[in-house]
Amino acid sequence: MSNRRDFLGTLAAGAALAGASARVSAATSGGGAGRVIGANDRIRFGLIGAGSRGKEILKAALTCPNVEVVAVADAYTGRFDEARKIAPDVATMQDHRKLLDDASIDAVLIATPQHLHARHFVDAVGAGKDVYQEKTMAFNAEHARQMRNALDGSGRVVQVGLQWNSSGGVQKVREQVKAGELGAISLLETHHFRQTPYGGWTREVPKDFDASQVDWNAFQGDAKRVPFDADRLFNWRFYWDYSGGNVYENMVHIAAFWFAALDLSIPETVSSTGGNFQSPRMNPPDAFQVTMKHPENLLFTFTSMFGNGFYGEGRNLLFGTKGTLVHSLADLMHVVPNGKKVERDAPEGSFKNPTGLHLQNFFDCVRSRSEPNSPFELGFRTAVACRMAIEAYRRGTTVRWDPATEEIV
Repeated sequence: MSNRRDFLGTLAAGAALAGASARVSAATSGGGAGRVIGANDRIRFGLIGAGSRGKEILKAALTCPNVEVVAVADAYTGRFDEARKIAPDVATMQDHRKLLDDASIDAVLIATPQHLHARHFVDAVGAGKDVYQEKTMAFNAEHARQMRNALDGSGRVVQVGLQWNSSGGVQKVREQVKAGELGAISLLETHHFRQTPYGGWTREVPKDFDASQVDWNAFQGDAKRVPFDADRLFNWRFYWDYSGGNVYENMVHIAAFWFAALDLSIPETVSSTGGNFQSPRMNPPDAFQVTMKHPENLLFTFTSMFGNGFYGEGRNLLFGTKGTLVHSLADLMHVVPNGKKVERDAPEGSFKNPTGLHLQNFFDCVRSRSEPNSPFELGFRTAVACRMAIEAYRRGTTVRWDPATEEIV
């Protein structure tokens, strides 16, 4: 990939050809995977991964009109009762491939741990399903390439679960920047602060838990093989083998918002520093700062911590030669002209979770075959940027993206 625009052009051309082929194939075969869905047709979907986030997006999806959940797959059978409370008639299975074999399913929502995203995505696209892929889209650069290779020429619609990009704020920022009120922009300072132990991620092992309820090999995927460990299953966010910590949980959302709003490429270099000061059970840091240098002459910083809530979960400052844009998680913003007192806080307002809007956008695009608000290429860019942040932290050095080899070096 020489640059983001080349990537977009190649992918779009392949997808257009494959889309036409898929429509012809579906029309002649009479339906099944890859069938043509009309504007008023009911979309049948499955869910792979029924943990906390999986149940959240399942509930949100079922608020969308004219959709039906058919099946839920999870390596841990203990989650099936909770899934049935949401959708009483849903079929359940441990093997996600059995779900994908159902030709009546048009689309899948994937909400498995991050190290499994590529495996489930590749299998879903190969089965002819449109995909709502939870963030961070890919665990590493190799997984991102595998996913792109699977998607290229498939004609599938992909929405990455970066729901901020369905809130309307991206367009608002674009308009502010285009209006010229900020002047030349060179620094973006973003934050994600929680005054919550372990970021609120701690999960207790259920009292009735039995190891026989888990397909441990399926959970491990292609991660390093280790003996069964219930803590790894329930608190997978604490382990580098399966998680990128708050880089993958929340930095990716902020990155996706600003990558889209400012049309940012994969950063040239990334550095990261921090430590685990209050969360001894967790491998990833609980306080850290990432600095990304972008070819668009922008320095992008992200600061995160779990011991203080001062900035909240999305207070961002975009600095230009004429003024500063102050933006909040509630998508409220104002511009402070240079020379006036800089207000560090955006206007007060309540956050409205846009997950339902994001899923509705996905289902709309499944019907129209349009590009969703958080398309694959945005997921690719942000996944690589986030992996660069992890590599920089773990290596203790600045890392660089090599666009010729598509490697982090």
